[in-house]
Amino acid sequence: MKLIYPTNFQMGASRREPGRQANEVLRNVNLTRPFYLSLMEVTNSQFARFDKEHSSGVIEGRTLSNNNQPVVRVTWHQAALFCNWLSAQEDLEPFYIEENGVISGFNPASTGYRLPTEAEWAWAARVDNDPNSLLKFPWGPELPPPANHGNYADISAGVFLGRIIANYNDGYLGTAPVGSFAPNSNGFFDMGGNVAEWVHDYYGSSGQIGAALETDPLGPAEGTYHVIRGSSWAHGTITELRLSFRDYNNEARDDVGFRVARYLE
Repeated sequence: MKLIYPTNFQMGASRREPGRQANEVLRNVNLTRPFYLSLMEVTNSQFARFDKEHSSGVIEGRTLSNNNQPVVRVTWHQAALFCNWLSAQEDLEPFYIEENGVISGFNPASTGYRLPTEAEWAWAARVDNDPNSLLKFPWGPELPPPANHGNYADISAGVFLGRIIANYNDGYLGTAPVGSFAPNSNGFFDMGGNVAEWVHDYYGSSGQIGAALETDPLGPAEGTYHVIRGSSWAHGTITELRLSFRDYNNEARDDVGFRVARYLE
């Protein structure tokens, strides 16, 4: 994990940005709490210590369950339970409130393991050297990605995916072992590509430019879905590949995993 001392920055995307969705409203955010974030996505071997029966499955005859591949086909709830289990291994107070195996809330004062907030994820993915000049794509300002930059929807997946990046081949039909491609400028691997990632926040309405500065946002107090951030091996459109892309769900998918975070004590 890497310790981050974040800064003020702006989430979302301008209405003029090609591929922008309506849920990518610009938001002014101030992150004041230093936090740790795992450099890589949680792997199958790491998750197996918590749930030895879990399988990430198979896609088009290729396994997604090798030890160093990111764990997939996990719900947000399973990811949160893993975080609490991880806290217990280090005698940390759990971040998520758990009642009879069900997550019923969270304790924001806890320094136990948790999913990164959406704002923390966005900071780690998009803030380069200047918090006022955010990365548009994981590799820079324009399409297409450089050769062998990351694991996206490439020509090898064209037989079963509808939209791919033309003339791009990353060598993986499904997920790649974590850390297979170079990290971003903050040292984090696969913030774009490989698997999209669950974050802590419920999915809901967000602020807008000109609104009051949001300090250490944790998302809506309740909701039906949770936010998913980042592109995956199954994404190949301008909308999906942008780092401001926001998705949501409440079910497991074969292209969604997670990484872990915790506040500095």
